[in-house]
Amino acid sequence: MRSNSFIKKLVVLGTVGSLVFPNLIYLKLHAAERFEIHFDGMSIPISIKELIDWSNGEEGNSSELANWLNLLGFKDRKGLTKFLNTPLVRDKSMARQILRSWSGRKLLDEVSDLILMDEDSSGESVLDTLENLLNEKDEVTTFDLLNSLAVKAIHIDLDGWIEVANNWRRELKKQQKLISDLALLKEISGSREERKLSNFMIQENEYELIPLVVSHRNQPLLLEVWNPSIREKNRRNWVLLMPGLGGDRNHFTWLARSLSHNGWPVVVLDHPGSDSEALEALVKGRLPLPGAEVIPDRINDLHSVLQAKRLGKIDFSAENLVLMGHSLGALTAILASGAKIEDQLENRCIKVLDNLSLTNLSALLQCQLIDINLSERKNVKNLSAIVGINSFGSFLWQKNIENQINTPLFLTGGTFDLVTPSISEQLGLLVSLSSSPLSRVLLIEGASHFSPIRVEGQMDQSKGEDLFNLGESIVGYHPLSVQSLLAFEIITFLENLEKQKSIIPETNITKDELKFHILDRDIIEKLIKAQ
Repeated sequence: MRSNSFIKKLVVLGTVGSLVFPNLIYLKLHAAERFEIHFDGMSIPISIKELIDWSNGEEGNSSELANWLNLLGFKDRKGLTKFLNTPLVRDKSMARQILRSWSGRKLLDEVSDLILMDEDSSGESVLDTLENLLNEKDEVTTFDLLNSLAVKAIHIDLDGWIEVANNWRRELKKQQKLISDLALLKEISGSREERKLSNFMIQENEYELIPLVVSHRNQPLLLEVWNPSIREKNRRNWVLLMPGLGGDRNHFTWLARSLSHNGWPVVVLDHPGSDSEALEALVKGRLPLPGAEVIPDRINDLHSVLQAKRLGKIDFSAENLVLMGHSLGALTAILASGAKIEDQLENRCIKVLDNLSLTNLSALLQCQLIDINLSERKNVKNLSAIVGINSFGSFLWQKNIENQINTPLFLTGGTFDLVTPSISEQLGLLVSLSSSPLSRVLLIEGASHFSPIRVEGQMDQSKGEDLFNLGESIVGYHPLSVQSLLAFEIITFLENLEKQKSIIPETNITKDELKFHILDRDIIEKLIKAQ
């Protein structure tokens, strides 16, 4: 009887079959001769000519080939023919820009270690050949690819792919276990105020758009300044709100309006080069995918707003600052606080990128910071707190008392987030980074990385109609309810911050269709230890 290990490798072989063809592209000189699949010291050759002949109905001596194709998931010629003629690249302009980005090149390099052209694992020729192939055709199919590979053999490291698959499985199980562990927590109930969740019909529209000329950009920053009509509350803090990568101020008008309605002055800024216009430029093939290289300019944007406030160009009396951001905006806020990136980042990134652990997509942005110079960044003064919505930074800061900051953190996340998974990027980050007893994590079950983003049309349906075109499979459950809950809990945190009081932790809270948790350091450490 074959061992479980052997059977598992054959199962993964089927998965690799769906990954083999899209990642192997070489200069169109002559077709590659064969695939060689390596595992457990074995090497299985598959003739590419026989593969194509078999799909065209030519039997030849292909009975053994048919058995291997069955393992790869092709039960008949029809299935293989459809696969060979399926476009791998539909938009060549966008494909080029993704592959020219740091993240695209890094992924290509790591895949090239597991799928070799003859003995070449550099990945350079892969990119060069893709460029040439895309110059010839608007769409590239698998069949086109197989007839363009200028190599004798394509070597597939099945053992390496199995390790990648196991890493994915382990990370997903961690997130599933977190939900189970939360359900098993002894219920902690605090004295929650029985006011309704934030009303999205709030008519707080007293904001001003201010163009701010800055030396580090070719165009002015556009600031959305909300000066509250309710001034009798005399808030001590004001809020600077920063969207994430590919986001803009319009995605967070709902939050700015709620905060302003409750008395906080708010400034929301767009970041040219990493906003929705930059994402649209990527989709249209004009610019590469933006990454962590935009962070220095984003930090300079932040300091330019603070300077404008000091010079009276932004006029409100509150002096203490709350930095608030979504995703990359949250990371920008943390970096601006002065938190020092650990020296071991490069070593951690070598391991995570080798494993292609894409259950945490923020790892690519974090690891790109190895090549970004942030040594001259200035620390923000009068910083009262940081609110990070779907924050990340687990590779930059691991548990080390020397790296901790005393700034209160309020980090929010969802259990449906594979971009910045909550177990590492909110729970782990709070424990690693903040020493403040006021710090808390809000964890919403069923929410995703994109749940906080308000897009056009979302008030009437579960998906939006703008560039994101987000549906429930990406947004998660009940995005409007998630946004309402976020506004409510952020306001609660800010009200307690004004009084220097901590929020009472609570677990397994149900409000309408949402279940959520307010977690402190003690509870978080127990959850992390249980993983």
